[in-house]
Amino acid sequence: MGKNPSKQKTAPVIHSTLHGDFNLADPLARKRLKKIAIDLYRETDRLIEHDIQRWRYACQMARDYEYPNRQVLYDIYSDVDLDAHLTGTIGQLNGYILAKSFKITDEKGEANPEALKFFNQPWFKTFVRYYLEARYWGHSLVELGDIVNDQNGNMSFDGVTLIPRKHVIPDKCRITRLRGDDWRNGFDYREAPYNSWLIECGDRDRLGLFEKAAMHTIPKKYALAFWDTFAEMFGIPIRIVKTSSRDEAERAKMANMAENMGANAWGLFDETTDIQLVESGKSDAFNVYDRRIDRANSELSKLILNQTMTIDDGSSLSQSQTHLDVLKNLIGSLSDGLRDIVNNKLIPLMVLHGFPVKGMTFEWDYSVDYTPEQQVAIETMVLNNYDVPGDYFEKKYGIPAGERRSALGLSAGGEKPFFD
Repeated sequence: MGKNPSKQKTAPVIHSTLHGDFNLADPLARKRLKKIAIDLYRETDRLIEHDIQRWRYACQMARDYEYPNRQVLYDIYSDVDLDAHLTGTIGQLNGYILAKSFKITDEKGEANPEALKFFNQPWFKTFVRYYLEARYWGHSLVELGDIVNDQNGNMSFDGVTLIPRKHVIPDKCRITRLRGDDWRNGFDYREAPYNSWLIECGDRDRLGLFEKAAMHTIPKKYALAFWDTFAEMFGIPIRIVKTSSRDEAERAKMANMAENMGANAWGLFDETTDIQLVESGKSDAFNVYDRRIDRANSELSKLILNQTMTIDDGSSLSQSQTHLDVLKNLIGSLSDGLRDIVNNKLIPLMVLHGFPVKGMTFEWDYSVDYTPEQQVAIETMVLNNYDVPGDYFEKKYGIPAGERRSALGLSAGGEKPFFD
């Protein structure tokens, strides 16, 4: 008697990778396969001194068509990222975007508050930061975390992880277990099942704005170091002690007193001792060093913000308004890019993993970001031309709204307001 076909076991679906074969029907195997993407051999980065010559060498290595390698360039980028002025400019720009209000709309274009709960999560803010970092580093490969429920029972990722950039070769779409390894030994992160958990931000063949920023942060770092050396050599008057004493013990005592003179300088010397404080005649340190540092800062502002006056000192109101308009255009451009990557990459993966956001769209909620003056002007214009239900104001401001008044200031019942 033959076997019942309905009771026969289905052959397991085997997925072969560089790390072995996996049964995709087994949930544990699928989870272990996903985690291979970050099962990398991590090493501690070394802090070394960089100069323009090393920067040129690193850029050439990164642009090599056959064997692109960004290891040295990323070391320089880590040094660039320590610059305080650069950190301030990036922080200003990122702060504007992270503070923008957004909404999730359905297929009819109406806001869906329930779907918004899936994005008002810490993991999404982290994802936005990684997206913004790609502008400066050139590329970010982000891995979505495990699916969990938050404290309110809503589906969520337990976080997002940046795949270490030294293990990613964007030019060839590969991840290598050993950083600096030949890209042919890595695996393609565009293929299944990795592409179900990884989101690529940035351009594969661009090196980011830190490439240009390094030309200004490296000389600036040396200017600061040289200025410190100048201050050490010429900032404090030189103490010269002259004595006719031949007693070695007495001379040693005088030398010790002169060496340890501080802000409360004093010493006990004999009458044959002469003490002189020789001031330095060098007074051009400001023009030599500070102006070089200031020029580097202004160039960094132009590079990151496309202008200077929203973070540096301005000279006139009209110029500052023009620079503010430039900044607003830049914020709009980056915001559009973030919206596109959420709609075209993130939301489809969320749907794939069971989030109920199919057909939803990420949009910026500009109505929330209006200034109070703009909001008043818009609402006045609408009220003067259209009938607005009172529950709109009840929901927005929490103020009970009765029946709408007539144009003569009378209520619908014909009575004047009590405050007239």
